[in-house]
Order: sequence, then C-alpha cells, then structure tokens
Amino acid sequence: MNSKVQELKEFLGRVGRTALVEVAATKGSTPREAGAFMLVSISSIFGTIGGGQLEYMAIDKARQMLRPLSPRTGADSEARIEVDEVCATLDVPLGPEIGQCCGGRVEVSIRLVDASLERELIAKAEAEEARLPHVYLFGGGHVGQALAESLALLPTHVVVVETRADALEGMPETVETRLTPMPEAVVREAPAGSAFAILTHDHALDFLIVAEALKRDDTAYVGMIGSKTKKATFKNWFLKSAEGSDAQFGRLVSPIGGNAVKDKRPPVIAALAAAEIMTSLVSHAVEAPRSAGAEKAMAG
Repeated sequence: MNSKVQELKEFLGRVGRTALVEVAATKGSTPREAGAFMLVSISSIFGTIGGGQLEYMAIDKARQMLRPLSPRTGADSEARIEVDEVCATLDVPLGPEIGQCCGGRVEVSIRLVDASLERELIAKAEAEEARLPHVYLFGGGHVGQALAESLALLPTHVVVVETRADALEGMPETVETRLTPMPEAVVREAPAGSAFAILTHDHALDFLIVAEALKRDDTAYVGMIGSKTKKATFKNWFLKSAEGSDAQFGRLVSPIGGNAVKDKRPPVIAALAAAEIMTSLVSHAVEAPRSAGAEKAMAG
C-alpha cells in the first residue's frame, strides 16, 4: 500500500528546492479554505490551492523565489506582494482583474521549504492520514475494483476485503487489501464512523457482512449492491433469523448508488456509490460531535 504520506516524501526527496504555497486566510467565496496547500518546485507541483489564475500567480511567485537570480515582479493596486529572501505574501482579490470571478479575497503565504518545514509537513500529513475515515469494500469484482479506484482519489482510507486472492490483484496502490476467510470479523474491528460497501460474489456472504455492519450503531454508511428482490430477501432473513430490528434495517442503503440513473456498468455504479459514500462520511463527521454533545448535556 502506497500512502499519500509516502507520495509526499517521494516528492520532497525527488524535486530538490521546493516552496510551500498555503492559503493563509480567506474572505467571501474562494476556491479553497484556509490551510489548503501545495508544493512547488521548478519543474513540478504537489497538491492544489484551487486552480485558476490565483494558483498560476502563486506558482509563478514561488518559482521566482526558487530562482534567486531572477528579477522579482513588483506589486500593483490589486495584488499586494511583500517579499523577502525566504517568504512572500500574496493578497489577491478574486475578481475580473485576474480572470477569476469567485468574488472573495485570498491571502497566500509562500515559504521556501527547509529541513524543519519539511519535517513539519510530513508530521502534519501523517496526522491527517491517521484521521481519514475508513471505507471497507467487501468484494473485489468488477464493481469493487471500479469503486476502489474512485474512492482512492478521495480523502479516505480504503480497505478492500476479499476471500479470493485473485480478486485483490490490480487494486490501486493507495488502497489497503485484506485476504481473509472471515470478512465479517473485519466489520467488528473497524473504527467508529466507518463506511461499509458490501458487493461480494456470494449473496449469503453479503447478508452475513451486512448484518454485522447494521448491528453497529456507530457506522457512517452501510450499503449493499443488489436488486429490490435481494433487499427484500435480506430483510426477511435479517428480522427472522439474524435477530435484527426494523430500525437497524432502515439504515441499509440498497442498491448502492441509488436507482435514479438506470445504468449498470461498473464504472457508473462506482461513481454514484463513491459520491453517496462521501456524502455520508461528511454528514456523519458533522453529526457525530453534535450527538455526543447532546448526550453529554442530557447526562449533566
């Protein structure tokens, strides 16, 4: 598994002199929030502060700083630039003057990366990676593969769980894979706030895994691939044989990705499911602290 932290380390180790470009402050409508950053070298970049003319200006200024013998550009009335040898500040209105009509204003700080800042960036990336929400995909078939590829692009820690070794071949490098004869046990070990997408090759196995996931009350998402008939069959089994409740069953999303788009091609299902899962993860991250606060207030 190749993590985002590893990619950052490889970039820093490969490109030589680098500048950190970071959104320091924002006002109004802006492409990215304060704290968003990118790294700029003479020949390549890592990350983004939102694209558009703002990003081009920041990259240009960073590369001026990386070429100490190059002439520095001056300021104008719309973009104030303060420069010293190792850092600069851009204060940019996002209006027609720069061909970007967000309407807000962004302050961007640019610093040359030294050994201390490099360690700070890696430590920050490691902390952020440790906080990523977990998404467990049970099944590495056509839809599982496509969904893993879609989720690998998002800020999630993806784990693909399979009982078949060959089904784990070809997964994205940033995805964790687990081969196990008892995938339902992985559900019990998952951290709170995880999302579970169940799409194995075996309906009975799907049912077993979904039942384990629904019996947890701290999940962000539980989804199962399938038809209305499969969902109805699962409900009957879950309530009568698995000692499940109607409330627990009500949290099941099936089919994953919804049924508004009548297209069963794996990449299409994966795109719809990835959006659905990401929406649930964000909503859960917002609601969980509120629920904890409400419970604490009631207890007090």
